[in-house]
Amino acid sequence: MKKKLLFAAILVLAILCLAGCSIKYASHYSALMLITTNTPSRAGISFSSFDGTKSFRLNCKTPGTLLSYSGKLDDGNVTVSIDTDGTERELFSLSSKQETASTTALSAKGPVYIIVRSNGKATGGSFSFELQ
Repeated sequence: MKKKLLFAAILVLAILCLAGCSIKYASHYSALMLITTNTPSRAGISFSSFDGTKSFRLNCKTPGTLLSYSGKLDDGNVTVSIDTDGTERELFSLSSKQETASTTALSAKGPVYIIVRSNGKATGGSFSFELQ
């Protein structure tokens, strides 16, 4: 009886631990010729065709760190958002034949989530992000 009770307690604890270890932003997409990279200080995505959401996690070590970003898109619509404090906000949006490059200062240290979302099918895209 003690073994069954102990096993049940361990099972409940394991389920709670696994449920608490969820990813903040889930990626779900269909893509053709997709290349992604994600390290603590850099992230990027290039694709021939993309439809969905791809998220990245960077790690900002000090407040005031600059996030450099660039993006280009041949066709479609893509919105890139950022979350540094639990609130998602738009960083930039691109439509067909547009490109951008800029920097923004991050106000706090900790995880930096970058979310790339297409509004339908997007083609010929390339996006990069780097903490400096």
